[in-house]
Amino acid sequence: MTPEHHDAAWQRIGAAGAVTLHAACRACVEDLDAEFGGATVVTTGELRVLACATDERARAVEDAQLVTGEGPCTDAYIHRRPVEADLHQAGERWPAFTPTACETGARRVLALPLAIGNLLIGAVDLYRSTPVPFTAEHKDRAAAYARILALLALDEHPHLIAAHARPAHRGPQGYPPTVHMAAGILAAKNNLTPDDALARLRAHSFRHNQPLLRTAEHVLDHHRLD
Repeated sequence: MTPEHHDAAWQRIGAAGAVTLHAACRACVEDLDAEFGGATVVTTGELRVLACATDERARAVEDAQLVTGEGPCTDAYIHRRPVEADLHQAGERWPAFTPTACETGARRVLALPLAIGNLLIGAVDLYRSTPVPFTAEHKDRAAAYARILALLALDEHPHLIAAHARPAHRGPQGYPPTVHMAAGILAAKNNLTPDDALARLRAHSFRHNQPLLRTAEHVLDHHRLD
């Protein structure tokens, strides 16, 4: 990333009007010839929160990562480095996530960690509907946007700056409070362990191709999955 890329990214974001996380994500997607994208932040306690999504496709793909506990966003965050893949060839890498992502029309993905110095706060995903790889120039510009997105995410979620260092790993620890509350209801009602109840929630969402939060809200309202 060069100062020129950084300045150009700020100019594109500013041209959109209000300088917000969503505006920056949208500018990044348009500048890098992607179709849609989203950013996720990881708050204290390893709770993943969708910080922004450019459209419903982005929401669906980001939620699929939440449901399955795998995907480019997760890997970029865990390994603290960019991740690029052709989703039609990533079935072994992300066996649960890939089919859902491909259903949205996503084909190529570039994910980058959101970090400022040693502070790692999440990741951003950029999706294309074609298999065309991102060029080295695109990746340099994406790195500039990722830094800006991290700054804007901290502005919108200031508590992240005080978060302690956290071990980065996959799995159920990444779910919002609503999901854990729903899992608790299922666990109590069906004599399940919390992990088994959470697995049942995820399986139901995956089987019915619906967002995990929607499944959780249904359980909170009706105390059952169906």
